[in-house]
Amino acid sequence: MSQRLRIYSYAKCGTCRKALQWLALQGFSVDAGTLELLDITEQPPSVAELLAAFESLGRKRLFNTSGQSYRALGSTAVAAMDDATALAALAADGKLIKRPFAITPQGATLVGFKLEEWQAALQS
Repeated sequence: MSQRLRIYSYAKCGTCRKALQWLALQGFSVDAGTLELLDITEQPPSVAELLAAFESLGRKRLFNTSGQSYRALGSTAVAAMDDATALAALAADGKLIKRPFAITPQGATLVGFKLEEWQAALQS
């Protein structure tokens, strides 16, 4: 298991920028080797990573319901998907995933940026 925090982020996402600023204040950085930063639109999380998040957080929290990709699909179509189809859709289109999407060195998943959740998950 990696000892780095893996963050799937999107440069134009204000919430992602806010999370990255907070992480920098906590000492996480790509240069220090404590942060792996990936563009969620170019390299979305794998089905296995999404499945782990799905199991710990639930399906609903994984979807970026305010994004263009979600609106293009429509909430009715997303609701009608079985779990395997939903996971495949998320893995195929990073813009469907709520951002930032993070995997802690311990393997926990964080979705969105809720300060209290991030503080609790990242305290050593």
